[in-house]
Amino acid sequence: MATKSHIHLSRREQQIMDVVYRHGRASVAEVHKVMPHPPSYSAVRATMRILEEKGHLKHRKLGNKYIYLPTRSRREASHSAVRRLLQTFFDGRPEQAVAALLDASNPAPSDEQLDRLA
Repeated sequence: MATKSHIHLSRREQQIMDVVYRHGRASVAEVHKVMPHPPSYSAVRATMRILEEKGHLKHRKLGNKYIYLPTRSRREASHSAVRRLLQTFFDGRPEQAVAALLDASNPAPSDEQLDRLA
């Protein structure tokens, strides 16, 4: 497995990872079937191979097809993504991120929701 970082995914790569995370594991055909506006089957296969080279996916052979699995849990990936988001847009300050989320909320959070956040 490659040791490259789990960052900087293209839109298509992210779509594929979303499908694999949602299903826990998936073949190229399964990913292709559920992707929104999918590219060709061979493009999905090639992108999944690239994701494997980047270290995001691994595969197991099942009969005559490969089944792809994420190399780390969705929780680990989400924590990494949130850290990148905080660093990129909020100078590493979670209170700024929370303020931005509250500003963007539609409708505004209820008093009960604000109490839970506090």
